[in-house]
Amino acid sequence: MATVLICRRFPRLSRVTTFSTTAKCKAESGSNKSKQKKEENPETTNTRTESAATIQLLNPLDYRVSYNPSAYAKSRAASQQHTARNSGQALGDTFTSPGTAQVQHTFGTASSQALPPVRDALPKPKSKPVLEQTISAPLSVAQTKEEAEKGKTEMHDSKEDPRMFQKGRPEYRSLSYDKFEPIETLPLEEGDSILHSVAVCEGSQSPGTITDYFCRLSHLPVEQHAALVSELRFNTLCRCAVKNIRLFSTSDLISILKACVRLVVPPTHPLLNACESEFCRRVWDMNLDQVLLVADCWRCLERSVPSYLSILFSYANMHWKDLTLPQFVQLVYIIGEGRRSPADLMQKIESMILKYLDSFTLEEVGAVCLGLFKSLSGISNHIMRKIADRVSLQMEDMSTYALVNVLKMLRYTRMDHLPVMKELGKVIPARIPTINIQGIMHITLTCSSLHYFDEGIMAAVAMSLPSKVTYCRSKDAAKFLWSFGCLDYEPPNEEEFYSSLIEQMHRKLHEFRKFPEHLLTGLLGLAFVKRFPEELIDYALRDEFVQKTRSSKYELKKDLFTLSKSVEIECPSYQGNRLPPQLYEEVTEMVLNFAEQEIYVRPEIVEAVSLLQSMLGGPEYVKNHMILPHTRSSDLEVHLAMDGHPIPFNLKDPTADKKLKDIGVSLTDELMTQLIKGRSNNQSPVEVENADRTPDKERGEEARTPRTGYRAAFSGGPLIAGTRLQVEPKLGRCLEAPPSLTLNRQPQGVKLAIQVSNRNHYCYCSKRLLGLHCLKRRQLRQLGYVVVELPFWEWFPLLKRTRLEKLSYLHYKVFDPALLSRA
Repeated sequence: MATVLICRRFPRLSRVTTFSTTAKCKAESGSNKSKQKKEENPETTNTRTESAATIQLLNPLDYRVSYNPSAYAKSRAASQQHTARNSGQALGDTFTSPGTAQVQHTFGTASSQALPPVRDALPKPKSKPVLEQTISAPLSVAQTKEEAEKGKTEMHDSKEDPRMFQKGRPEYRSLSYDKFEPIETLPLEEGDSILHSVAVCEGSQSPGTITDYFCRLSHLPVEQHAALVSELRFNTLCRCAVKNIRLFSTSDLISILKACVRLVVPPTHPLLNACESEFCRRVWDMNLDQVLLVADCWRCLERSVPSYLSILFSYANMHWKDLTLPQFVQLVYIIGEGRRSPADLMQKIESMILKYLDSFTLEEVGAVCLGLFKSLSGISNHIMRKIADRVSLQMEDMSTYALVNVLKMLRYTRMDHLPVMKELGKVIPARIPTINIQGIMHITLTCSSLHYFDEGIMAAVAMSLPSKVTYCRSKDAAKFLWSFGCLDYEPPNEEEFYSSLIEQMHRKLHEFRKFPEHLLTGLLGLAFVKRFPEELIDYALRDEFVQKTRSSKYELKKDLFTLSKSVEIECPSYQGNRLPPQLYEEVTEMVLNFAEQEIYVRPEIVEAVSLLQSMLGGPEYVKNHMILPHTRSSDLEVHLAMDGHPIPFNLKDPTADKKLKDIGVSLTDELMTQLIKGRSNNQSPVEVENADRTPDKERGEEARTPRTGYRAAFSGGPLIAGTRLQVEPKLGRCLEAPPSLTLNRQPQGVKLAIQVSNRNHYCYCSKRLLGLHCLKRRQLRQLGYVVVELPFWEWFPLLKRTRLEKLSYLHYKVFDPALLSRA
């Protein structure tokens, strides 16, 4: 019997070797307020292919290939609050995060190899729906897919109802439109009779009759509504209403508006234009319940009414003390849905939250948080902590939707509330399989944005995601990748997890042209965990895509810079597109300028540099700079010879130049003889300048004496003669030969990259290093550096101790014999 071998092609993926580090990771992020859509995918909803695969891989330095075919911020304005609260944050510890789009595109590449088209990397459906089979062949893959998606309905409802809180109290019935209100269906014959009366008696109906007609027609069967709205006689009725708009009582006008909601009248309909203008005119004569009800109807009609909302907010501001609890919650809901944050109301909103917090239902707590989140409304840490305190005590009784809304606000305010996060780790893992994909994404993103690692939550997400991945929007997939990479977590099912998300990134490729930040967010998250999908990287670095990033509302140059440089270091075999040199220079200058103003001058770094210079012999032995500017944090670079002696290398340091000028040299006959004929065997180099040296200069020279003199420097006592005879003065050494020749004559040694870390490099309340800093240290090692860390839990307390204790600690770190064995 013949054997048929079926091969499935996957997107090419680079995978760097797992690298063990002594410290592990911590995290951070952002959110998007764009309107959510359901995403359908006809190809893989019920199809899971488990076949063998042939994969084209990049070949990074020192990595293993591991792939199993069986089968992820700038966050918002709150990042500024975070920076103020944690002054140790390095530039760009937070990268850009997500949005959504639809644009078709085909791959191009500068690689010498032909890359497989995107469609070849996707699972093949077992059978195509009829609609898909009828689409003409010349259509592009993206077009075909989108047409097919329109013909299928996703069974997974990815959108929750933000109005669930209204079911908790009967008072909301007078404040909001109740779409579940039972109504008696109107027979078709009666509907036709009403339309006939409209045509016969056009223009002669009273306002009360017109209102009655609208209400009764809205009771027709739902399937008849679309036909009714396009009916000529219905449009005649609408014209009659517009003509008599000022004759209607307020209650009648509200009834007509509610009928329009039931009939799903288009938001741009002329009748609604007239209603909006009339309600704006009448607001001050209406009661608060009516004002809120009308605002809710506009929301149900998905009509933007900025003028009405402005008047509503002014009205609420004047009647603030009269707001009941349901009216307040409904107002915050309207503020959120309108995506507007009235500045004059915010302080009053906080006072009302404090007033009603203990009386809110848990769903109302979630609704208030969602309203504040959507409207980008800042809230004090005191209020947010009060909300979090209550939630941490009642989380098990809270719906997942309300809980996710609270997490969004925690993320927005950068609130590090440990009881909530610990309780989340107990409650949420068991719920993950039943939560829709957007809810799971927000839970995961909250953990990474707050730098909080809980393996139970992350593992539950990873296990649940592959079966739901086709419901991910482009920003969902990107944020999942970012969150896992940011926390440097690779789950037990890592190959299935990552391959499913990378495939989804390919499916959503057409969206990245409109929302480029999502692609970069996902690729950076992958880079943190040593994964480099070649085709997606090649697409992200092509000129056309780079130009698209310039029109984004986010600053994406630094993200492109980090991605491109990481590929350059870790994937030397990559032959695809690269960033232009001028962009490299532009971003490098931007990053270095920021570092000089904000990073190099931090007290913990300045103190470490000063003490290292004193211990090693001067500024030429230490360089405070960014070895890898694309990682956006500083390093203190030190070179050691194989015998442990420090090697001068920072000879262009402006401080060193200044000190050389201050010291000066007297060119005596004896010194000239030494330079021409060489030094006599019985004369120490120190004695050459003895006559011209002052006591202050001598002490300065002792402070710069490397390695062999450090003990005397610690104790503050004089250096013994034997010690000084072993040490060559800096000045004599520079005069002997050009710096380059001096360095070339040094035996090969070890280059140290000293990391002065802070808590923002780690996960919250842990010693788990964040993904960005794992990437940095991995790349430093790959370039031949030995990474030495001054961890914040050791170095920061020492800053308050004596100079001797700090010097002793630095000596222990720098002159550890084990470092030389790593060279």
